Amino acid sequence: MNNKNKTIPSILPGFMELLPKDQMLFNGLLDTIRQNYERFGFIPVDTPVMEKAEVLLAKAGGETEKQIYRFLKGDNDIALRFDLTVPLSRYVAEHKPDLKFPFRRYHIGKVYRGEKPQRGRFREFYQCDVDIIGNGSLEIIYDAEMPAIIYGTLSALGFKNFTVKINNRKILNGFFSSLGLESEQAANVLRIIDKLDKIGLPQVKEELTAIVNKPETVDLISEFIAIKGDNKTILDSLVKLGIKNDIFQTGVAELSQVLTYAADFGVPEENLAIDLTIARGLDYYTGTVYETNLNDYPQIGSICSGGRYDNLTEYYTDTPMPGVGVSIGLTRLFYQLREAGLIKPVGATPSQVVVIPLSPANLKSAITFTATLREAGINSETYLADVKTSKKFDYANDLGIRFAAIIGPDEEKQGTVAIKNLVTGEQNQATVAEAIELLKNKQN
Repeated sequence: MNNKNKTIPSILPGFMELLPKDQMLFNGLLDTIRQNYERFGFIPVDTPVMEKAEVLLAKAGGETEKQIYRFLKGDNDIALRFDLTVPLSRYVAEHKPDLKFPFRRYHIGKVYRGEKPQRGRFREFYQCDVDIIGNGSLEIIYDAEMPAIIYGTLSALGFKNFTVKINNRKILNGFFSSLGLESEQAANVLRIIDKLDKIGLPQVKEELTAIVNKPETVDLISEFIAIKGDNKTILDSLVKLGIKNDIFQTGVAELSQVLTYAADFGVPEENLAIDLTIARGLDYYTGTVYETNLNDYPQIGSICSGGRYDNLTEYYTDTPMPGVGVSIGLTRLFYQLREAGLIKPVGATPSQVVVIPLSPANLKSAITFTATLREAGINSETYLADVKTSKKFDYANDLGIRFAAIIGPDEEKQGTVAIKNLVTGEQNQATVAEAIELLKNKQN
Protein backbone atom coordinates (compact mmCIF):
# COMPACT_ATOMS: atom_id res chain seq x y z
CA MET A 1 0.00 0.00 0.00
CA ASN A 2 1.21 3.51 -0.79
CA ASN A 3 2.25 5.43 2.36
CA LYS A 4 0.06 8.39 1.47
CA ASN A 5 -3.01 6.20 1.91
CA LYS A 6 -2.11 5.23 5.46
CA THR A 7 -3.56 6.93 8.51
CA ILE A 8 -1.07 8.05 11.13
CA PRO A 9 -1.87 6.14 14.37
CA SER A 10 -2.62 8.61 17.16
CA ILE A 11 -5.18 9.39 19.87
CA LEU A 12 -7.13 12.54 20.65
CA PRO A 13 -5.55 15.08 23.02
CA GLY A 14 -6.69 14.80 26.62
CA PHE A 15 -6.85 10.99 26.67
CA MET A 16 -4.40 8.67 28.42
CA GLU A 17 -3.19 5.44 26.85
CA LEU A 18 -0.58 3.35 28.64
CA LEU A 19 2.03 0.81 27.62
CA PRO A 20 1.77 -2.61 29.34
CA LYS A 21 4.14 -1.88 32.25
CA ASP A 22 2.28 1.29 33.19
CA GLN A 23 -1.11 -0.35 32.64
CA MET A 24 -0.14 -3.10 35.07
CA LEU A 25 0.87 -0.44 37.59
CA PHE A 26 -2.37 1.49 37.05
CA ASN A 27 -4.45 -1.67 37.46
CA GLY A 28 -2.62 -2.42 40.70
CA LEU A 29 -3.68 0.94 42.16
CA LEU A 30 -7.24 0.43 40.94
CA ASP A 31 -7.42 -3.06 42.47
CA THR A 32 -6.11 -1.78 45.81
CA ILE A 33 -8.75 0.95 45.90
CA ARG A 34 -11.51 -1.48 44.96
CA GLN A 35 -10.43 -4.02 47.58
CA ASN A 36 -10.32 -1.34 50.26
CA TYR A 37 -13.77 -0.01 49.37
CA GLU A 38 -15.14 -3.52 49.66
CA ARG A 39 -13.31 -3.95 52.98
CA PHE A 40 -15.52 -1.14 54.28
CA GLY A 41 -18.63 -2.94 53.04
CA PHE A 42 -19.39 -0.89 49.94
CA ILE A 43 -21.40 -2.49 47.13
CA PRO A 44 -20.23 -2.24 43.49
CA VAL A 45 -22.47 -0.34 41.08
CA ASP A 46 -22.01 0.55 37.42
CA THR A 47 -24.10 2.97 35.38
CA PRO A 48 -24.12 3.65 31.62
CA VAL A 49 -21.43 5.97 30.29
CA MET A 50 -24.20 7.60 28.24
CA GLU A 51 -27.27 9.07 29.94
CA LYS A 52 -30.32 10.95 28.74
CA ALA A 53 -29.22 14.55 28.52
CA GLU A 54 -32.33 15.74 30.38
CA VAL A 55 -31.39 13.48 33.32
CA LEU A 56 -27.70 14.28 33.40
CA LEU A 57 -28.18 18.02 32.95
CA ALA A 58 -31.08 18.43 35.39
CA LYS A 59 -28.96 20.48 37.78
CA ALA A 60 -25.98 21.27 35.59
CA GLY A 61 -25.15 24.78 34.55
CA GLY A 62 -22.30 27.22 33.97
CA GLU A 63 -18.92 25.64 33.29
CA THR A 64 -20.19 22.12 33.93
CA GLU A 65 -22.72 22.30 31.11
CA LYS A 66 -20.11 23.75 28.75
CA GLN A 67 -17.79 20.80 29.40
CA ILE A 68 -20.32 18.04 28.80
CA TYR A 69 -20.09 15.92 25.66
CA ARG A 70 -23.58 15.91 24.15
CA PHE A 71 -24.93 14.58 20.86
CA LEU A 72 -28.06 13.42 19.05
CA LYS A 73 -28.57 9.86 17.83
CA GLY A 74 -31.90 9.51 16.10
CA ASP A 75 -34.49 10.97 18.47
CA ASN A 76 -32.26 10.52 21.53
CA ASP A 77 -30.54 13.49 23.17
CA ILE A 78 -27.49 11.88 24.79
CA ALA A 79 -24.75 13.11 27.11
CA LEU A 80 -21.63 11.39 28.45
CA ARG A 81 -21.45 11.31 32.25
CA PHE A 82 -19.16 14.02 33.64
CA ASP A 83 -18.97 12.53 37.13
CA LEU A 84 -20.33 9.47 38.97
CA THR A 85 -22.43 11.30 41.55
CA VAL A 86 -25.20 12.62 39.32
CA PRO A 87 -25.74 9.18 37.73
CA LEU A 88 -25.84 7.81 41.30
CA SER A 89 -28.66 10.18 42.21
CA ARG A 90 -30.63 8.99 39.18
CA TYR A 91 -29.82 5.37 40.05
CA VAL A 92 -31.08 5.52 43.65
CA ALA A 93 -34.20 7.47 42.67
CA GLU A 94 -35.01 4.94 39.93
CA HIS A 95 -34.22 1.77 41.89
CA LYS A 96 -35.21 2.94 45.37
CA PRO A 97 -37.73 0.08 46.03
CA ASP A 98 -35.00 -2.51 45.33
CA LEU A 99 -32.24 -0.97 47.47
CA LYS A 100 -31.46 -1.30 51.17
CA PHE A 101 -30.79 1.97 52.99
CA PRO A 102 -28.48 3.38 54.01
CA PHE A 103 -27.19 2.39 50.59
CA ARG A 104 -23.39 1.97 50.56
CA ARG A 105 -22.11 1.96 47.01
CA TYR A 106 -18.79 2.29 45.24
CA HIS A 107 -18.30 2.98 41.56
CA ILE A 108 -15.04 2.94 39.63
CA GLY A 109 -15.41 4.08 36.04
CA LYS A 110 -14.54 6.55 33.31
CA VAL A 111 -16.07 10.01 33.08
CA TYR A 112 -15.78 12.66 30.37
CA ARG A 113 -15.26 16.42 30.46
CA GLY A 114 -14.56 18.66 27.50
CA GLU A 115 -11.86 20.63 29.29
CA LYS A 116 -8.80 22.10 27.65
CA PRO A 117 -6.16 19.35 27.98
CA GLN A 118 -3.29 20.20 30.33
CA ARG A 119 -0.50 18.27 32.00
CA GLY A 120 -2.20 15.92 34.42
CA ARG A 121 -5.75 16.89 33.40
CA PHE A 122 -7.65 14.74 30.97
CA ARG A 123 -10.92 14.67 29.03
CA GLU A 124 -11.41 10.98 29.81
CA PHE A 125 -10.44 9.77 33.26
CA TYR A 126 -11.22 7.24 35.95
CA GLN A 127 -12.97 8.24 39.15
CA CYS A 128 -13.20 5.96 42.18
CA ASP A 129 -16.24 6.97 44.25
CA VAL A 130 -17.76 5.78 47.51
CA ASP A 131 -21.08 7.15 48.73
CA ILE A 132 -23.57 6.45 51.48
CA ILE A 133 -27.17 7.41 50.66
CA GLY A 134 -29.97 7.72 53.20
CA ASN A 135 -33.73 7.40 52.68
CA GLY A 136 -35.26 10.51 54.24
CA SER A 137 -32.30 11.19 56.53
CA LEU A 138 -28.66 10.29 57.09
CA GLU A 139 -27.01 10.66 60.49
CA ILE A 140 -23.93 12.87 60.83
CA ILE A 141 -21.82 9.91 61.98
CA TYR A 142 -21.67 8.74 58.35
CA ASP A 143 -19.76 11.93 57.55
CA ALA A 144 -17.12 10.76 60.02
CA GLU A 145 -16.72 7.42 58.26
CA MET A 146 -15.44 9.13 55.11
CA PRO A 147 -12.08 10.21 56.65
CA ALA A 148 -11.69 6.61 57.88
CA ILE A 149 -12.20 5.34 54.32
CA ILE A 150 -9.75 7.89 52.92
CA TYR A 151 -7.20 7.04 55.61
CA GLY A 152 -7.58 3.29 55.03
CA THR A 153 -7.41 3.56 51.25
CA LEU A 154 -4.39 5.86 51.07
CA SER A 155 -2.59 3.78 53.69
CA ALA A 156 -3.27 0.66 51.59
CA LEU A 157 -1.78 2.49 48.59
CA GLY A 158 1.40 3.03 50.61
CA PHE A 159 0.99 6.69 51.58
CA LYS A 160 1.79 7.82 55.13
CA ASN A 161 2.30 11.57 55.25
CA PHE A 162 -1.05 12.97 54.11
CA THR A 163 -3.76 15.20 55.55
CA VAL A 164 -7.51 14.95 55.14
CA LYS A 165 -8.65 18.57 55.30
CA ILE A 166 -12.19 19.00 56.54
CA ASN A 167 -14.71 21.84 56.78
CA ASN A 168 -18.48 22.36 56.78
CA ARG A 169 -20.29 24.45 54.19
CA LYS A 170 -22.86 25.48 56.82
CA ILE A 171 -20.13 27.28 58.72
CA LEU A 172 -19.26 29.25 55.60
CA ASN A 173 -22.87 29.85 54.57
CA GLY A 174 -23.88 30.94 58.07
CA PHE A 175 -20.89 33.24 58.34
CA PHE A 176 -21.69 34.88 55.01
CA SER A 177 -25.33 35.25 56.02
CA SER A 178 -24.25 37.00 59.23
CA LEU A 179 -22.36 39.46 57.02
CA GLY A 180 -25.54 40.19 55.06
CA LEU A 181 -24.36 38.60 51.82
CA GLU A 182 -27.06 37.45 49.39
CA SER A 183 -27.10 33.78 48.36
CA GLU A 184 -25.63 34.50 44.90
CA GLN A 185 -22.89 36.63 46.44
CA ALA A 186 -22.13 33.92 49.00
CA ALA A 187 -21.91 31.28 46.25
CA ASN A 188 -19.43 33.42 44.33
CA VAL A 189 -17.41 34.06 47.49
CA LEU A 190 -17.25 30.30 48.11
CA ARG A 191 -15.86 29.72 44.62
CA ILE A 192 -13.19 32.37 45.18
CA ILE A 193 -12.19 30.98 48.59
CA ASP A 194 -11.93 27.53 47.02
CA LYS A 195 -9.14 28.90 44.80
CA LEU A 196 -7.04 30.24 47.70
CA ASP A 197 -4.23 27.66 47.36
CA LYS A 198 -4.00 28.29 43.61
CA ILE A 199 -4.10 32.10 43.43
CA GLY A 200 -3.03 33.27 46.92
CA LEU A 201 -4.65 35.64 49.44
CA PRO A 202 -3.93 38.97 47.65
CA GLN A 203 -5.67 37.74 44.48
CA VAL A 204 -8.51 36.29 46.57
CA LYS A 205 -9.02 39.65 48.28
CA GLU A 206 -9.01 41.41 44.91
CA GLU A 207 -11.67 39.08 43.51
CA LEU A 208 -13.72 39.34 46.72
CA THR A 209 -13.65 43.14 46.51
CA ALA A 210 -15.05 42.98 42.98
CA ILE A 211 -18.02 40.95 44.26
CA VAL A 212 -18.64 42.37 47.75
CA ASN A 213 -17.44 45.95 47.19
CA LYS A 214 -17.20 46.53 50.98
CA PRO A 215 -13.60 46.63 52.27
CA GLU A 216 -14.65 45.92 55.86
CA THR A 217 -16.55 42.78 54.77
CA VAL A 218 -13.58 41.60 52.69
CA ASP A 219 -11.36 42.07 55.74
CA LEU A 220 -13.72 40.04 57.93
CA ILE A 221 -13.78 37.22 55.36
CA SER A 222 -9.97 37.31 55.10
CA GLU A 223 -9.60 37.18 58.88
CA PHE A 224 -12.07 34.29 59.08
CA ILE A 225 -10.30 32.07 56.54
CA ALA A 226 -6.96 32.90 58.23
CA ILE A 227 -7.99 31.18 61.49
CA LYS A 228 -5.34 28.50 62.12
CA GLY A 229 -4.25 26.04 64.78
CA ASP A 230 -5.05 22.50 65.82
CA ASN A 231 -8.63 21.27 65.53
CA LYS A 232 -9.61 22.20 69.09
CA THR A 233 -8.11 25.69 68.73
CA ILE A 234 -10.03 26.33 65.51
CA LEU A 235 -13.33 25.07 66.97
CA ASP A 236 -12.81 27.26 70.05
CA SER A 237 -12.03 30.23 67.79
CA LEU A 238 -15.26 29.70 65.85
CA VAL A 239 -17.29 29.60 69.04
CA LYS A 240 -15.56 32.75 70.34
CA LEU A 241 -16.65 34.65 67.23
CA GLY A 242 -20.07 34.81 68.91
CA ILE A 243 -21.99 34.49 65.65
CA LYS A 244 -25.66 33.86 66.47
CA ASN A 245 -26.64 32.59 63.03
CA ASP A 246 -28.36 29.18 63.38
CA ILE A 247 -26.79 27.74 60.21
CA PHE A 248 -23.32 28.74 61.41
CA GLN A 249 -23.85 27.19 64.83
CA THR A 250 -25.20 23.97 63.30
CA GLY A 251 -22.13 23.75 61.08
CA VAL A 252 -19.75 24.17 64.03
CA ALA A 253 -21.64 21.52 66.01
CA GLU A 254 -21.59 19.08 63.08
CA LEU A 255 -17.87 19.61 62.48
CA SER A 256 -17.15 18.96 66.15
CA GLN A 257 -19.21 15.76 66.06
CA VAL A 258 -17.51 14.50 62.90
CA LEU A 259 -14.06 14.99 64.42
CA THR A 260 -15.09 13.11 67.58
CA TYR A 261 -16.55 10.20 65.62
CA ALA A 262 -13.59 10.11 63.22
CA ALA A 263 -11.30 9.50 66.19
CA ASP A 264 -13.58 6.59 67.17
CA PHE A 265 -13.12 5.20 63.66
CA GLY A 266 -9.38 5.20 64.25
CA VAL A 267 -8.32 8.17 62.13
CA PRO A 268 -5.12 9.62 63.66
CA GLU A 269 -5.39 13.27 64.62
CA GLU A 270 -2.29 14.13 62.60
CA ASN A 271 -4.07 12.97 59.44
CA LEU A 272 -7.28 15.02 59.90
CA ALA A 273 -7.27 18.81 60.09
CA ILE A 274 -9.88 21.56 59.92
CA ASP A 275 -9.26 23.99 57.07
CA LEU A 276 -11.80 26.80 56.85
CA THR A 277 -10.77 27.58 53.26
CA ILE A 278 -12.07 24.23 51.99
CA ALA A 279 -15.35 24.94 50.21
CA ARG A 280 -15.46 22.55 47.23
CA GLY A 281 -16.54 24.17 44.00
CA LEU A 282 -19.63 22.09 43.25
CA ASP A 283 -22.89 23.66 44.39
CA TYR A 284 -24.50 20.43 45.57
CA TYR A 285 -22.36 20.14 48.71
CA THR A 286 -24.39 21.28 51.73
CA GLY A 287 -22.44 20.22 54.84
CA THR A 288 -19.16 18.46 55.56
CA VAL A 289 -16.52 18.75 52.82
CA TYR A 290 -13.15 17.05 52.42
CA GLU A 291 -9.92 17.50 50.46
CA THR A 292 -6.83 15.33 50.86
CA ASN A 293 -3.23 16.31 50.12
CA LEU A 294 0.12 14.55 50.18
CA ASN A 295 2.08 16.77 52.55
CA ASP A 296 5.43 16.22 50.84
CA TYR A 297 4.01 16.92 47.36
CA PRO A 298 1.63 19.91 47.60
CA GLN A 299 2.03 20.55 43.87
CA ILE A 300 -0.04 17.43 43.15
CA GLY A 301 -3.12 19.07 44.71
CA SER A 302 -6.07 17.26 46.23
CA ILE A 303 -6.03 13.51 45.54
CA CYS A 304 -9.32 12.65 47.25
CA SER A 305 -12.25 15.00 47.83
CA GLY A 306 -15.99 15.07 48.40
CA GLY A 307 -18.61 15.95 50.94
CA ARG A 308 -22.21 15.87 52.17
CA TYR A 309 -25.07 16.64 49.80
CA ASP A 310 -28.67 16.81 51.00
CA ASN A 311 -30.52 17.80 47.85
CA LEU A 312 -28.95 15.94 44.93
CA THR A 313 -31.98 13.77 44.11
CA GLU A 314 -34.48 16.64 44.26
CA TYR A 315 -34.74 16.71 40.46
CA TYR A 316 -35.73 13.04 40.30
CA THR A 317 -37.86 12.41 43.40
CA ASP A 318 -39.75 14.24 46.15
CA THR A 319 -38.26 11.95 48.81
CA PRO A 320 -35.22 13.51 50.51
CA MET A 321 -32.25 11.24 49.90
CA PRO A 322 -29.19 12.83 51.51
CA GLY A 323 -25.77 11.40 50.95
CA VAL A 324 -22.09 11.77 51.69
CA GLY A 325 -19.19 10.57 49.60
CA VAL A 326 -15.62 11.00 48.40
CA SER A 327 -13.87 10.43 45.11
CA ILE A 328 -10.33 9.65 44.00
CA GLY A 329 -9.46 10.91 40.51
CA LEU A 330 -7.32 7.88 39.68
CA THR A 331 -6.11 8.89 36.21
CA ARG A 332 -4.85 12.26 37.40
CA LEU A 333 -3.39 10.74 40.60
CA PHE A 334 -1.56 8.07 38.60
CA TYR A 335 -0.16 10.63 36.19
CA GLN A 336 1.07 12.90 39.00
CA LEU A 337 2.60 10.07 41.03
CA ARG A 338 4.37 8.71 37.98
CA GLU A 339 5.69 12.15 36.99
CA ALA A 340 6.99 12.68 40.55
CA GLY A 341 8.72 9.28 40.48
CA LEU A 342 6.70 8.04 43.46
CA ILE A 343 5.55 4.89 41.66
CA LYS A 344 7.42 2.72 39.20
CA PRO A 345 6.35 -0.28 37.11
CA VAL A 346 7.72 -3.68 38.09
CA GLY A 347 6.51 -5.86 35.24
CA ALA A 348 4.64 -5.85 31.94
CA THR A 349 2.60 -9.03 32.34
CA PRO A 350 0.58 -10.80 35.03
CA SER A 351 2.41 -14.04 34.18
CA GLN A 352 4.53 -15.30 37.06
CA VAL A 353 5.91 -18.27 35.13
CA VAL A 354 6.74 -18.94 31.49
CA VAL A 355 6.87 -22.62 30.62
CA ILE A 356 9.57 -23.28 28.04
CA PRO A 357 9.68 -26.49 25.97
CA LEU A 358 13.22 -27.12 24.75
CA SER A 359 11.93 -28.58 21.47
CA PRO A 360 8.61 -29.10 19.64
CA ALA A 361 8.64 -32.68 20.96
CA ASN A 362 8.26 -31.31 24.50
CA LEU A 363 5.43 -28.91 23.65
CA LYS A 364 2.57 -31.18 24.75
CA SER A 365 4.13 -31.73 28.19
CA ALA A 366 4.73 -27.99 28.52
CA ILE A 367 1.10 -27.18 27.73
CA THR A 368 -0.09 -29.80 30.21
CA PHE A 369 2.17 -28.43 32.95
CA THR A 370 0.98 -24.87 32.26
CA ALA A 371 -2.63 -25.99 32.70
CA THR A 372 -1.67 -27.60 36.02
CA LEU A 373 -0.08 -24.33 37.20
CA ARG A 374 -3.19 -22.36 36.31
CA GLU A 375 -5.41 -24.82 38.18
CA ALA A 376 -3.17 -24.22 41.20
CA GLY A 377 -3.79 -20.45 40.93
CA ILE A 378 -0.42 -19.54 39.43
CA ASN A 379 -0.51 -17.12 36.49
CA SER A 380 1.44 -18.75 33.69
CA GLU A 381 1.91 -19.07 29.96
CA THR A 382 3.62 -21.44 27.53
CA TYR A 383 6.11 -20.14 24.99
CA LEU A 384 4.63 -21.81 21.91
CA ALA A 385 6.81 -20.59 19.03
CA ASP A 386 9.62 -22.82 17.75
CA VAL A 387 12.61 -20.47 18.13
CA LYS A 388 16.01 -20.60 19.80
CA THR A 389 15.90 -21.21 23.54
CA SER A 390 17.81 -17.97 24.17
CA LYS A 391 15.01 -16.01 22.50
CA LYS A 392 12.48 -17.64 24.80
CA PHE A 393 14.45 -16.48 27.84
CA ASP A 394 14.81 -13.00 26.33
CA TYR A 395 11.03 -12.85 26.04
CA ALA A 396 10.59 -13.72 29.72
CA ASN A 397 13.26 -11.25 30.87
CA ASP A 398 11.88 -8.40 28.76
CA LEU A 399 8.43 -8.84 30.36
CA GLY A 400 9.83 -9.14 33.87
CA ILE A 401 8.60 -12.71 34.42
CA ARG A 402 10.35 -14.07 37.52
CA PHE A 403 10.39 -17.79 36.80
CA ALA A 404 10.88 -20.13 33.87
CA ALA A 405 9.73 -23.74 33.98
CA ILE A 406 11.88 -25.72 31.53
CA ILE A 407 10.80 -29.05 30.07
CA GLY A 408 13.14 -31.03 27.84
CA PRO A 409 13.77 -34.72 27.07
CA ASP A 410 15.39 -35.40 30.47
CA GLU A 411 12.53 -33.76 32.38
CA GLU A 412 9.97 -35.79 30.43
CA LYS A 413 11.79 -39.05 31.19
CA GLN A 414 12.13 -38.26 34.90
CA GLY A 415 8.69 -36.69 35.32
CA THR A 416 10.25 -33.46 36.56
CA VAL A 417 10.55 -29.82 35.58
CA ALA A 418 13.46 -27.40 35.89
CA ILE A 419 12.48 -24.23 37.75
CA LYS A 420 14.78 -21.29 37.05
CA ASN A 421 14.68 -18.03 38.97
CA LEU A 422 15.32 -15.48 36.21
CA VAL A 423 16.32 -12.82 38.75
CA THR A 424 18.97 -14.78 40.65
CA GLY A 425 19.80 -17.43 38.04
CA GLU A 426 19.22 -20.25 40.53
CA GLN A 427 17.82 -23.45 38.96
CA ASN A 428 16.39 -26.58 40.60
CA GLN A 429 14.87 -29.83 39.40
CA ALA A 430 11.48 -30.59 40.97
CA THR A 431 8.53 -32.88 40.62
CA VAL A 432 5.29 -31.30 39.45
CA ALA A 433 3.99 -31.18 43.03
CA GLU A 434 7.27 -29.72 44.33
CA ALA A 435 7.33 -27.14 41.54
CA ILE A 436 3.81 -25.98 42.36
CA GLU A 437 4.63 -25.70 46.07
CA LEU A 438 7.82 -23.77 45.30
CA LEU A 439 6.11 -21.32 42.94
CA LYS A 440 3.15 -20.82 45.30
CA ASN A 441 5.52 -19.93 48.13
CA LYS A 442 7.35 -17.44 45.88
CA GLN A 443 4.05 -15.64 45.21
CA ASN A 444 3.71 -14.68 48.87
